[in-house]
Amino acid sequence: MSMTDIPALSRPSGSLLDLIGKTPMVEVTRMDTGPCRLFLKLEAQNPGGSIKDRIALSMIAAAEKEGYLKEGGTIVEATAGNTGLALTLVGQAKGYKVLLVIPDKMSKEKIQHLRAMGADVRLTRSDVPHGHPEYYTDMAERLSQQIPGGFYVNQFANEANSAAHVATTGPEIWEQMGHDVDAFVAGIGSGGTITGVARYLNSVGAKTEIILADPVGSTLAGVVNDGVPGPEGSYTVEGIGQNFVPDTADMSLIHRAYSIPDAEAIATVRELLLKEGILAGSSSGTLIASALRYCREQTEAKRVVTFVCDTGAKYLSKVYNDAWLADQGLGERDIQGNLADLISRKYSKGDVVVAGPDDTLDTAFKRMRGADVSQLPVIKDGRLVGILDESDIVHVMNTDEITRQERFKKSVGSVMTTALDTIQVNEPLDALIPLFDRDRVAIVLDGEQFVGLIARVDLINHLSLNR
Repeated sequence: MSMTDIPALSRPSGSLLDLIGKTPMVEVTRMDTGPCRLFLKLEAQNPGGSIKDRIALSMIAAAEKEGYLKEGGTIVEATAGNTGLALTLVGQAKGYKVLLVIPDKMSKEKIQHLRAMGADVRLTRSDVPHGHPEYYTDMAERLSQQIPGGFYVNQFANEANSAAHVATTGPEIWEQMGHDVDAFVAGIGSGGTITGVARYLNSVGAKTEIILADPVGSTLAGVVNDGVPGPEGSYTVEGIGQNFVPDTADMSLIHRAYSIPDAEAIATVRELLLKEGILAGSSSGTLIASALRYCREQTEAKRVVTFVCDTGAKYLSKVYNDAWLADQGLGERDIQGNLADLISRKYSKGDVVVAGPDDTLDTAFKRMRGADVSQLPVIKDGRLVGILDESDIVHVMNTDEITRQERFKKSVGSVMTTALDTIQVNEPLDALIPLFDRDRVAIVLDGEQFVGLIARVDLINHLSLNR
């Protein structure tokens, strides 16, 4: 890179809001893009960490101008997380309170981030359809009517949503790509991005093919490809796909759509990190997988643009967590046809948090708390010698014979349970039930080798995935 290629640095800004937009573009160079060139606009570099910063600024400004949002008011919105983060960023900067209704499938990082920023977060069900009183948009609209000074943003029908992308995102893409864009790939969460960018590209006479990236389980790809909604189902990617067409979405602007299963989206976004060094969120996996399908189908070189919608740092407990993927049936794993198939965290792979008999209770308790587990296998010289349960620690704590400090200094080996209820890995599922009836966790062995633990939730999850 020559010095003339290096972007000019801007002067310090007086507000984070001034830094929204003008995000960089990077070309994918280490993934298979067929004969095409694929470019990613890095919307994760907005100050709120996602493309939604653009619409938050636009929608709040429009509400102020039209008199819907006044001093002391409360911004209310239904959101998968990123719009909520953006609205909180902008709303707090402007002195408004923010109340957000979020489906319960969203990542804990997003929810923790929102609450740390001062938003009032209300979780609601993610297993009910549009029109149900507990569906997140219905609940948000109802709450906004009950709160004095409440303003329901309604990103799904707010014209300032798509207007933000006509005014900013579209022009930036057009300029960065040197007025040469053959295909543009985006998803529909609220519909503003794909609509706004497509409208701008049409306004400048671009002959750009507009591609919808949709998760399998969303009905929108069917609307584009077949003229009728596709089959509805569940999916794990966040912030993209719907079971209805948002008012903001102009489906007539879209030329074709791809339906991407969760496994493909997640594999793509993890490949993006491995090969390109870009940490992206789950919806970006759907977009990039669609863009790659399009690129690989072409017979001549084309210039294709899509987004890294948000940062993958918000999904470390999900998309980038092998154990979580295994629990969802999305990870790559060998099926052995025995109880090992129920164990997502195997000792042989280093997935199990353990203690040694010489560790202190303080050390063991911190490991339990850090891993969010209630028991630890106790391993010595590679062999299972006991198990330490929360109840074992409580028993030691419930004595006045020694000080609290001395209690936590006691060794794991002095309090662990050595009379173990073990089960061999080749035993049938039914063999688990007597253990669970005695309120025990199943300790699975292969001969004398420790394999892992099976709790009730593991059995339920296995049965759910294999219905």
